[in-house]
Amino acid sequence: MITFSAVLQKFASKGEKTGWTYIELPVEITESLKPGMRQAFRVKGKLDNFPIKSVSLIPMGEGTFIMAINASMRKGIQKEKDAIVQMSLEVDDDPLPESADLLACLEDDPNALDFFNQLTRGHQNYFYNWIESAKTPQTKADRIAKSIKGLAMGMGYGEMIRYFKNQNSQS
Repeated sequence: MITFSAVLQKFASKGEKTGWTYIELPVEITESLKPGMRQAFRVKGKLDNFPIKSVSLIPMGEGTFIMAINASMRKGIQKEKDAIVQMSLEVDDDPLPESADLLACLEDDPNALDFFNQLTRGHQNYFYNWIESAKTPQTKADRIAKSIKGLAMGMGYGEMIRYFKNQNSQS
């Protein structure tokens, strides 16, 4: 476990990252976590006393990484931009959860299953997380149905979300 202090920062204008609150991790920190790594990887630990897991460190070039601090993390630590946070991190190699319900339904649609199996594990996780974050059984069932339809049409997660958003706005 590596412990250090960091300052919460916020991107003003940075393409898709505009408005993100984040922490920049110095090269020394990421090198001690995963030497030589230049691709995203997951960590777990604590921000102050708020536990985190399966959080991605995103490469920004030249060995530096950032950690996006989402709304639930900010609420958990009760801090915003320019605040100092005490960090305790280690590499998170725990297996990522899957959606058993999605996998069962995919068995009934070979085209959707084939396309899903061609996606990287990271892209499959977008579907898993979206489905498993549903708060009601009806929402979960709706998300599974949309996922199956989108996958059968050869759409990744982002394309599928945009497709159904456009369908809803046209109705």
